[in-house]
Amino acid sequence: MKLTFLGTGTSMGVPVAGGFSFDKESSDPRDFRYRVSAWVQTEQTSVLIDIGPEFRFQTLRSGIKQIDLVLVTHEHTDHIGGLDDLRPFNYAQRSSIPVITLPRCKEAIYKRFYYMFGPNKTPGSVDVEFLNAKEFQPFVFKDLRITPFPVLHGNMPIWGFKINDLVYITDASAISEKTIELIKNCKILVMSALRLGPKHPTHFTIPEALEIVEKISPDKTYFIHMNSQVKHAEHEHHLPENVFFAHDCLVLEL
Repeated sequence: MKLTFLGTGTSMGVPVAGGFSFDKESSDPRDFRYRVSAWVQTEQTSVLIDIGPEFRFQTLRSGIKQIDLVLVTHEHTDHIGGLDDLRPFNYAQRSSIPVITLPRCKEAIYKRFYYMFGPNKTPGSVDVEFLNAKEFQPFVFKDLRITPFPVLHGNMPIWGFKINDLVYITDASAISEKTIELIKNCKILVMSALRLGPKHPTHFTIPEALEIVEKISPDKTYFIHMNSQVKHAEHEHHLPENVFFAHDCLVLEL
């Protein structure tokens, strides 16, 4: 299994539009971050985790040619804003694309992308099919065993995904003991870690994320969803052994 980080940045990206970042813009390409998304490939399938506003650019630079399933963590724009760019994949694959997400997010997609659904569907618009899944209940998709699980994004329950021995968590600020038991001792943990500080109401800071890493005890951890305060070269060497900052286009072999 191969994991490609399509984007590792915050909801506004790094640097933000207009160059309004509070921190000096970095010349390190690893500090240029599209909105968070990841691509899982195996011999049998191609799966996307979240589909943000830069999805078109992400497909071009990573070479995505096939999408068999989309996993959506929640309905914020940085996680679903690229849905319309599934159109060429529909045309090339000549089929709808299945999507798995929590019920609240499904309803939000219906409302926000109303022109893709129902009797008044716009001809030629994106064709997706929602599949049913329940948290803590694993399902098999081709050669992947996938388990959705809940985490909290502030007061909002969202989903993370356990995919074989990979665990993917974004936009989290709290994780229950039940979820920790499910994902404990995984091989690869991908988790959001917004900034060095101060504390944020809806996202783990890096120190808070490191406390969760200790509880989960994965073989390796890769942080995502970092803002412009986090500089790869300056700050990664302060992380514990086997904890790293992910960066856009990083590829992991599992």
